[in-house]
Amino acid sequence: MNKGEFLRAVANEAGTTIKEATAVYDAYTKVVYETLAKDQKIALVGFGTYEAKKKPARTCTNPMTGAKVKVAACKAPTFKFGKAFKDSLN
Repeated sequence: MNKGEFLRAVANEAGTTIKEATAVYDAYTKVVYETLAKDQKIALVGFGTYEAKKKPARTCTNPMTGAKVKVAACKAPTFKFGKAFKDSLN
């Protein structure tokens, strides 16, 4: 399912227009981005948790050349699905 199909499905489920579903989607992604940028996490009970995890600087190996490469420290966005969501799939 791509973004367009997803927005159509959300609009049908909510009984709204695709334009309204797109506005909600855009607001949702903006809030997630801004919250993670502030090093805060978002816990949606029953669904999952968004978090920005800090990764330390490290040395990796380029698989093509075998050369050692230094990778700077960074923050990486993560999402962990909640137990209720995982259980609903099985």
